[in-house]
Amino acid sequence: MRCFDRTQIPLAARAFNEAEMLVCRYFRLTGDELRKNRYEVKTLAFLEQHEVKDGAFAHLCKYTYEKRSVDASDGCEGFDFYRVCLQDNVILDAVDRAGSFVKLAPLMLYVAAHELIHVLRFGSGLSDFNAPAEEKELEEKLVHSLTRSALKLVRHTDLDIVSECFSGEFSLGDICN
Repeated sequence: MRCFDRTQIPLAARAFNEAEMLVCRYFRLTGDELRKNRYEVKTLAFLEQHEVKDGAFAHLCKYTYEKRSVDASDGCEGFDFYRVCLQDNVILDAVDRAGSFVKLAPLMLYVAAHELIHVLRFGSGLSDFNAPAEEKELEEKLVHSLTRSALKLVRHTDLDIVSECFSGEFSLGDICN
């Protein structure tokens, strides 16, 4: 499987940094409020086998960390932790198939904002990570809508094209095949 190269990894990191700022601005959060929802981003080369998902640009995994409380009467303390699992091969394939139509940087910004909105919604309890499939499908549509709205703060033709691809009128598969 094809993974991001030395030039693409920093581009992905910048996309997540910019997405953090955009999501915070859109939802009127401070960076600390967003980071309360613990998460990390990993590229394909560093994923565990169960974190690889064919056909998706990214896959969100939720882990729960627990440790025994110092005071035995309290039981366990812990927290949820999210891992954004970038599927480099799927992202790069979509960019390749689109020719010059879809560029990596705006696609990564869209993916980053989208996944951060999921992390925010799951972490705050607005959405259930373990919801049934039909609820997850509705949540996905809502998150795409929220992502497009958050990205309207950035005016860039290449980003507009990517946003349109996720508008429901088109999909990257329709445009690129």
